[in-house]
Amino acid sequence: MATARFDDRVAVVTGAGRGLGREYALLLARLGAKVVVNDSGGALTGEGDDSGPAQQVVDEIVAAGGEAIASTESVATAVGGQAIVGAAVQRYGRIDVLIHNAGIVRSAPLCEMAGEDFDAVLDVHLRGAFHVVRSAFPVMCRAGYGRVVLTSSIGGLYGNHAVANYAAAKAGVIGLSDVVALEGADHGVRCNVIVPAAVTRMAEGLDTSAYPPMGPDLVAPVVGWLAHESCSVTGEILTAIAGRVARVVVAESIGVYQPEWSIDQVAARIEEIRDINDPLVFPVVPDGHSAHIGHSFGMARGTDD
Repeated sequence: MATARFDDRVAVVTGAGRGLGREYALLLARLGAKVVVNDSGGALTGEGDDSGPAQQVVDEIVAAGGEAIASTESVATAVGGQAIVGAAVQRYGRIDVLIHNAGIVRSAPLCEMAGEDFDAVLDVHLRGAFHVVRSAFPVMCRAGYGRVVLTSSIGGLYGNHAVANYAAAKAGVIGLSDVVALEGADHGVRCNVIVPAAVTRMAEGLDTSAYPPMGPDLVAPVVGWLAHESCSVTGEILTAIAGRVARVVVAESIGVYQPEWSIDQVAARIEEIRDINDPLVFPVVPDGHSAHIGHSFGMARGTDD
């Protein structure tokens, strides 16, 4: 089996100065990609900046015979997103791969969470994803090729305590990815979501002594495949945690149709409504939106089970 390569490809990886992003950047560079290593170098909560982390990864790539440049712009602003993608286009003339990994954490119970902390986390995770995608997507579409990998989280799928900002941002990333996949389908641009879990600095304060091995190296190959030209899916979600790789889907029950409803009737049939034993999955591409509506309309017209 041939080794997947990224020769002549240009990749932008945000949040690549440490942890998962660093592992992604090193892997792609080792396999031949030219990499823009983006990281503002701030604290885990987002304050401050430091050019050191991004430059250290670049130095490591160059020392190993690869090619990379550092970018320390913040994804949190449109100007920053334009500068990050612009660095790739200006230096290498193209962008083939975009991996948005940058993230910060500001935890607090919902009753205590400040508005500015909610916004700060959305600015990096969700608006940051939009800023870099908005800049890269037209370039990819014109070229007729692109691979976009956005980052959600277990918290974005299932929630967690004291992270309403993080969970909301990570859930929003999934919706953004769906639209990128739909609008990129006719232009050779594929977009998917990674839901990673690894012991990085975001695990600070957690007792990880009983965890199985779950370093960034167990996630990076999954992201590498999503970023590769051989990636055969779009509009999907893959999770990687402790060596387990799985697909995540949005599923619906078959549903129950009545021509009219009362509150009492909903209550009486709620178990039928909630029955997920035979789930429906509507793939984003080619048109999950219409498939959902079509199924519902079909039940109303008596033409669908």
